[in-house]
Amino acid sequence: MYNISRFAAPVCARLQLQALQIMKENNNHLWWQDGVIYQVYPRSFQDSNGDGIGDLQGIIQRLDYLQWLGITAIWISPIYPSPMADYGYDISDYTGIHPLFGTMADFDRLLKEVHNRGMKLILDFVPNHTSNQHPWFLESKSSKKNPKRDWYIWKDAKEDGSPPNNWLSVFGGSGWEWDEDTQQYYYHAFLKEQPDLNWRNHEVQQAMLDVIKFWLEKGVDGFRVDVMWHMIKDDKLRDNPPNPDYQSHMATYEQLLPYYSSDQPEVHDIVHKMRKLLDSYNDRMMIGEIYLPIHKLVTYYGSDNNGAHLPFNFQLLSLPWNAREIGAAIDQYEGALPDQGWPNWVLGNHDQPRITSRVGLQQAKVAAMLLLTLRGTPTIYYGDEIGMTDVPIPFEEVQDPQGLNMPDKNLSRDPSRTPMQWNSSDHAGFSSVKPWLRVDKSYKRINVKMQKNDDHSMLTFYRKLIALRQQELSLKTGNYIPVHADPQVISFIREAEGSAKFMVVLNLSHKPCYFSPKNIQINGEIVLATVPELEGEKIGNRINLSGDEGIIIKLEN
Repeated sequence: MYNISRFAAPVCARLQLQALQIMKENNNHLWWQDGVIYQVYPRSFQDSNGDGIGDLQGIIQRLDYLQWLGITAIWISPIYPSPMADYGYDISDYTGIHPLFGTMADFDRLLKEVHNRGMKLILDFVPNHTSNQHPWFLESKSSKKNPKRDWYIWKDAKEDGSPPNNWLSVFGGSGWEWDEDTQQYYYHAFLKEQPDLNWRNHEVQQAMLDVIKFWLEKGVDGFRVDVMWHMIKDDKLRDNPPNPDYQSHMATYEQLLPYYSSDQPEVHDIVHKMRKLLDSYNDRMMIGEIYLPIHKLVTYYGSDNNGAHLPFNFQLLSLPWNAREIGAAIDQYEGALPDQGWPNWVLGNHDQPRITSRVGLQQAKVAAMLLLTLRGTPTIYYGDEIGMTDVPIPFEEVQDPQGLNMPDKNLSRDPSRTPMQWNSSDHAGFSSVKPWLRVDKSYKRINVKMQKNDDHSMLTFYRKLIALRQQELSLKTGNYIPVHADPQVISFIREAEGSAKFMVVLNLSHKPCYFSPKNIQINGEIVLATVPELEGEKIGNRINLSGDEGIIIKLEN
């Protein structure tokens, strides 16, 4: 029986080697099912050339760290040429690399280095809209008679000159922009600099499938598809109904319910076409960004699982941090998954507040344990593994268009996009010059170098969790069995045939809790805990946990 609390670097390394061996021996699951995904926001990961902005060479420099951590797949936010109105999500060339990030040769080297380490590379694909500087849009805008006019959504004004309908932009204001030259409106679900493509046009479909094929031919392992549920709009352009639950602190976009401007039935045909192309290559995958209720989210797996491999499940981002609610949501999700549908979980991303800022530093360890012990593929947002928090950005330094367009609503996404904190040197080791966003003031205490050498740090805890997950088949791909959930505690079992069985018990509150499960006998040993002093303890039927504590119990048969 090993005692995970005594993990030192050699032990953790041995566990990782064991995990790799088990992965080879148990090939019933694909890499995107039994691995751990890590999101890199490239502007903020590592600057290699001293311009204050992260780049591809910087990512290459940090691949050994990601391998050491136990990451098996890296998802990189957009790196394509872009005017940067929305920091890369307004693309002007889908098959190039923005000079800020490097060259295509840099990308080719990154892909090779990732693969050399046995990891996979996932690119961000942004199919809903282009930049207004993309050659396609410049052509479309040039004349109503241009062959690419129908590549975007152009409509006449109403008789009074107002927009065609009431659809709103996610970033504030109307979703329609008037073009004086051609005397029509075009639709943009986000910034006016991000016109939406008309995915009902078959030429658009083919052009974007050709983009996917370009990167597949290079050897990219998969794509995270941005705002997948937005791609098709109601062909009758019906008005969206008002949201009866709207409150003044919410984004103006939420004044309406986007029933007609998103999540249209025809979108699944598009997703299926993407999937069919991916399936023509060996071992590739697709993640869909989808902010929808569970019953709608699961439809994106497609009929007979011919849609997205992983429609992103954002429940842990949006639900109140309450054990009973989260427990119910897990069960609902597990129950709603289609046959052969593989679950996934996310704690943070570039659009949302960081988990440590949402629930606190100690509870963030509990959240990490939840993420890495639930059934399904976990995605880690860069910096969460060291407990990075949202950084207050003075208004005069705000970069994010969402924050700039709605300044009174405190909706800027900049606080969760600040530079990775590598060490205690100037600018946290991210850059040799002032970075594009300020670094958190705590970086001299909270950074990778400091935490690597601290047995009680958040980083050490994440590494231990990942190593245990990857070593134990039950935790990696085993079944999920709910045990208990109340306002404080959530508990579940993970098991796989022929492998050790584990019970996870998490206190999602700050108060002590006492847990005596009914109809189940507990006999085991704590192998990993948020408080290392608990590790190695024998556990019986009554479990006592302090606030912000979580444990993994290896059950005896």
